[in-house]
Amino acid sequence: MLDVRRLRLLRELARRGTIAAVADALAFSPSAVSQQLAVLEREAGLPLLERTGRRVRLTPAGQHLVEHAEAVLERLELAEADLAEARGGLAGALRIGAFPTATRAIVPAALTALARRHPGLEPMVSETDPAAVAHALRAGDLDVALVHEYDFVPATQEPGLTTEPLYGEAMYLAAPAADDPDPDPVEEDAGTVAAQGAVLRTHADAPWITATPGTLCHAMTLRACQAAGFTPRVRHQVDEFATVLALVAAGQGVAVVPQLGITDPADPAVRLTRLLMGRRTQLAFRSGAAAHPAVAAFGAALRAAVPPELAGGTSVGVPPDGIRGR
Repeated sequence: MLDVRRLRLLRELARRGTIAAVADALAFSPSAVSQQLAVLEREAGLPLLERTGRRVRLTPAGQHLVEHAEAVLERLELAEADLAEARGGLAGALRIGAFPTATRAIVPAALTALARRHPGLEPMVSETDPAAVAHALRAGDLDVALVHEYDFVPATQEPGLTTEPLYGEAMYLAAPAADDPDPDPVEEDAGTVAAQGAVLRTHADAPWITATPGTLCHAMTLRACQAAGFTPRVRHQVDEFATVLALVAAGQGVAVVPQLGITDPADPAVRLTRLLMGRRTQLAFRSGAAAHPAVAAFGAALRAAVPPELAGGTSVGVPPDGIRGR
């Protein structure tokens, strides 16, 4: 009989490529992972792995077994959801991953509603960059998470995970108002691909403020500028958008920021130009967990907490065919 825990290890190895990476993600030692995979091979009765240098590659049999593992793990999620429904009354921990702007603008109201309707549920929020969510969900460190994608950084299909759309945001170029004699702090004139490229190229020689490397926000700024025909000269790398805007106001550079990252009212020292590109946020969870009462309750609370100006805006800023993901 194949062991589900070992199947999970094999699935993670298929995604991560090295035993060391699997061990690090799941808090095992590399030797323990190797031993468990060796036991799985004995259970299967044929080789599942072959080594290529420091990496381990799955054999065709191993790849087929991973496909079965995905189906088995999804069925287990469905079974857990059915049991939770049968128990009645939500209780226990719900581990939530969220990125900073959503944590500030959306999540608190959702948690308030959740506590009122399900006082026995204990939501536990961890700020998690969307790039790290897939591994955290598959490893069981999170039960549900908010993730996002940008027009220039489309989401990849992650095996074993399901996403549902929540809301969309516009994106803005933030530049020091002192650089522009027009006193109006907000303009919305970059409504075409050509206009967006022109707006970005206006600041091609300026210093730029981006998120830290490895984040989707960092990749978004670089790719948007490259699509406009230049590579930005990065001066500051900051993940928190309020700090980014403070640096822009201080004349330290320009940046691309999402709608929820802008303070209300907007700082008059910052000039905002709406861009064609957008950011879309989804709710992510393990496949099969959509029917879990806690996941469903949190999703419903989130949707009710989305500000009216964002509700239904899951396609904000999508550029014409041929532009997305360049």
